Amino acid sequence: MAAFNTATAAAALGSPAPCRPSALAARLPAARWVPLRCSPPALGLRRGTGHSRRGSAASLRVEAKKQTFSSFDELLEKSEKPLLVDFYATWCGPCQYMVPILQEVSEKLSDKIQVVKIDTEKYTSIASRYRIEALPTFIIFKNGKPCYRFEGALPANQMIEQIEGALAVTE
Repeated sequence: MAAFNTATAAAALGSPAPCRPSALAARLPAARWVPLRCSPPALGLRRGTGHSRRGSAASLRVEAKKQTFSSFDELLEKSEKPLLVDFYATWCGPCQYMVPILQEVSEKLSDKIQVVKIDTEKYTSIASRYRIEALPTFIIFKNGKPCYRFEGALPANQMIEQIEGALAVTE
């Protein structure tokens, strides 16, 4: 009895010729997956250490100040400026994309508006009250009332235009 040969068996079964890339696929560069970095590379942090490559503690300038209020309503009442509230979730990719953009917006519009972030997973009752169904959702509150709403990730310049337009209309 003859030994089993896969090439002979394939030919006997009438299988097609071996797969070759098409002419188009041959001209395209090979696809590669590039992992996303979780920490900004400019900081030079080593993963999991909280220290820079030089060994000293890494310093990260944070402009936002953490405040505690007994309720969201108290925050709205005590705000001296209009509030831009970012409703986000930690698992939301576009929400994470907006972190540095909101920092830039906060710096550029610091005289006009205060930026507040609310985690919709942690404060579900507030998210329900304002019918947050998409993330990120931004609501501008003026005099304790919502006056303008927009959703989705935007570049800083478009976000600033949206905010300035909303503030001009409500003045």
